[in-house]
Amino acid sequence: MAQTTALVNALKSVLKARGMTYAQLAKGLGLSEASVKRIFAAQSFTLERFDQICSLLGIQISDLARMIANESTAPTQLTREQENKLVSDPRLLMVAVHAVNHWSMEEMLESFSLSRTECIRLLTRLDKLGIIDLLPNNKIRVRVAPDFSWLPGGPIQQYFRAQLRNDFFNSSFDQRGEQMSMLSGMLSPASNAIVQQHMRRLAAEFSALHHQDLNLPLAQRFGTSLILAVRPWMPESFKQFQRPAAQQD
Repeated sequence: MAQTTALVNALKSVLKARGMTYAQLAKGLGLSEASVKRIFAAQSFTLERFDQICSLLGIQISDLARMIANESTAPTQLTREQENKLVSDPRLLMVAVHAVNHWSMEEMLESFSLSRTECIRLLTRLDKLGIIDLLPNNKIRVRVAPDFSWLPGGPIQQYFRAQLRNDFFNSSFDQRGEQMSMLSGMLSPASNAIVQQHMRRLAAEFSALHHQDLNLPLAQRFGTSLILAVRPWMPESFKQFQRPAAQQD
């Protein structure tokens, strides 16, 4: 019973990390939300039901088992010192990002101008930093948790924000696999909250698809970045025309 509870708690953690609600899960399972809540409350999971839920989340039951086994050691975030070390070496950061996204060493060698010796050296550094385990035959075992994320506002997020300004948006977004929508309007706080809820759902679906597609050969996948953002905002060029009473921070 204790292991069942641990599995259910791990499953709840993944649901939370993916931003998936019981209502969304119920829709994917073809059940009512009330039924899903009862299953979780009573922990009345069949193996088939566990497998169905894991499929919807793009994970395997074995991933939950690993979460339990590594619960005390698998971090959901790195320390600022670890992130600073990654940012200080662009090649190390590149290998780290792909390693935590479950690329093999062979896939990295096929895609990037790295020698085998250099790639092993970089992976060894990641091993020493506690981000991966470099196993025999240069197999990679990720040591961070499935719901891993970079530090909010930390060195790596700052690094990628600079890349967004200087590179990501330097595109017409009219090629295959590209799309950008820029919308503006006047929303109430309630409507803004609904938009944010949809953004969390889309982020969860993106994460689930990423894990699902890990089973495909690398040749059938391509690096994809999704930027979701919403905030009260007005161009600085407009603010100069605002009346003082209408100005906001």
